Amino acid sequence: MIKSVLCALDLSDLATDKKVLQQAARLASLDGAQLDVLNVLPDFGESWVSGFFERHHHEKAIEETSERLNKFCVEVLGPERNADIRHVVATGTAYQEILAVAKTAGSDLIVIGAHTPDLKDYLLGPNAARVIRHSDCSVFVVR
Repeated sequence: MIKSVLCALDLSDLATDKKVLQQAARLASLDGAQLDVLNVLPDFGESWVSGFFERHHHEKAIEETSERLNKFCVEVLGPERNADIRHVVATGTAYQEILAVAKTAGSDLIVIGAHTPDLKDYLLGPNAARVIRHSDCSVFVVR
């Protein structure tokens, strides 16, 4: 029985994200599981990057992303369902943060979207492949 589902969205391809979120919500509903929705921001605080941004850029990015994530969940699932969702915005490398949040939340299932792979993805590995490879729980990939 699944008790907690983590849905990882990137908010750059809303059509794919919509399918991922709908699937995650459906899977969570089957067992009455908690649904957590995650978006990972790049680490703007890295020393070589931070010089290009305003001082409070990262905090502003977290706030804006949190609002976008919440709004997206309301649009896709409705306000009633959204009220029960935990919205998480993390900072760092996408696959590492997805795995860390899943571990912290005690997720039994991670739902993630797969994008059409580029040649570089075969050499470096896309985030979905890395999550699958390193996850301690089941991973459901939405195409």
